[in-house]
Amino acid sequence: MVMRFNFFKAKEQTTQNHEGALAWKLDARAELYAAVVTAALQDSFYEKTDGRLNRIRELITQNDPVFVAKLAVYTRTQMHLRSVSLVLVAELARLHTGDSLVSRTISRVICRADEITELLAYYQFSNQRTGTKKLNRLSKQVQKGLALAFNKFDAYQFAKYNRAAEVKLRDALFLAHPKAKDAAQQNLFDKIVQDTLATPYTWETELSALGQIKFDTAEQRGRAFAHKWEELLDSNQLGYMALLRNLRNILELDISAAHLERLCAYLANEKAVQNAKQLPFRYLAAYRELLNLPSGNTAPVLTALEEAVKTSIRNVQGFGAEVKVVVACDVSGSMQKRISPRSKILLYDVGLMLGMLLQHRCKNVVTGMFGDRWQVINLPQSSVLANVQEFYRREGEVGYSTNGYLVIRDLRQRKVIADKVMLFTDCQLWNSSNNNGHLATEWQQYKTIASHARLYLFDLAGYGHAPIQLIQHDVFLIAGWSDKVFDVLEAIENGREAFAGIELVEV
Repeated sequence: MVMRFNFFKAKEQTTQNHEGALAWKLDARAELYAAVVTAALQDSFYEKTDGRLNRIRELITQNDPVFVAKLAVYTRTQMHLRSVSLVLVAELARLHTGDSLVSRTISRVICRADEITELLAYYQFSNQRTGTKKLNRLSKQVQKGLALAFNKFDAYQFAKYNRAAEVKLRDALFLAHPKAKDAAQQNLFDKIVQDTLATPYTWETELSALGQIKFDTAEQRGRAFAHKWEELLDSNQLGYMALLRNLRNILELDISAAHLERLCAYLANEKAVQNAKQLPFRYLAAYRELLNLPSGNTAPVLTALEEAVKTSIRNVQGFGAEVKVVVACDVSGSMQKRISPRSKILLYDVGLMLGMLLQHRCKNVVTGMFGDRWQVINLPQSSVLANVQEFYRREGEVGYSTNGYLVIRDLRQRKVIADKVMLFTDCQLWNSSNNNGHLATEWQQYKTIASHARLYLFDLAGYGHAPIQLIQHDVFLIAGWSDKVFDVLEAIENGREAFAGIELVEV
């Protein structure tokens, strides 16, 4: 049976977005979803971190606890967002009692050993605990969930994340009182208590130890570090994320041709890419770090990164030659905000990255960017990262306003019948020309000549507004920074609800 698209309330209320333009308020479920999957919990252009966190906390109180639990698991396991999923389950624990929902959710959400202590640190903050026993009177369901989580990890995983943070693994063990599965695990728990876990073999510990050695010359130091990176590559214990982050460091050293080949093969390896579960913009960040590197080894690594990112979305359906797709990327001023204080990636980049991924998977596609103006930019479909860089190079060509309505007006005036129009934006659309043009009116007029067309808004900021009413005229909103947004797109295209993936989560 075909399910009705049921993402929003039948009676949406009009409001104003942050630019003062006409917008529509999302319902509590949709607003929580959008706020969560676009949250890095740092300042955004329009909203400060504490404002985003407080809004998420308030929205949790307005939603069904089971939906919040499923969203927490979905956010962690499908969208690969760690901090905000811990926020969801910790806030759920403050509000929901009476059954095992919280403990089951905690066990599902915690996927790394350090998330045990991160959850406790946030729980302490959220409950405003002070004094020497900040974590005293731990919720029974939180305690039970953490105990279950302790049974998921081995000695290496615990040792890797046994850090001198405010909340330590030892503290968490005393609070959770996990029951060991066997004598070997009891011995492991005893080592956590006694702080006698063996230092694990990791790239950090290996490089740190090498860094303590004094070398006579810079050349000797360089050779030593090159040999160490070669050793790490040979060990098969260098994680994919660690490799992405250290590509520049490695290429600045004179590693052997054989190890360069090994590095590139690992980067592009389908199994490694799928297991790594990297957000698309991670590949872009690594790619940019290498572009201006004066090394003869750079070109093959850039090629490997292109192959890796295309491999990462190999299962994305896209659309065939019979479906005409328009991909429009918002490059306005509000999109040029870093996604986190330490990142060089902007919301602008996330939109371009997702747009180019979709362009790569479609056969009949027009791409472009909009600001003051809408401009078509034709690029080869064989590249993704290079295409993003081409958009980035042309930054400023269309100005910095958010006149998204011009995308639809152009199609209407040229009588181009598109099947799918995709806008990658922070949804803060407004008209800088004072000519009464608006996305809602333009779309309604366009539907008179393209009755079957669908408009998809990919919300990259999660402010809680939509620039057009979302329960009519084939208009849909999808939120998030992960390539998993294309799974939601596929679900809608196949007649299922936008929340189908979340509802399928078991808690």
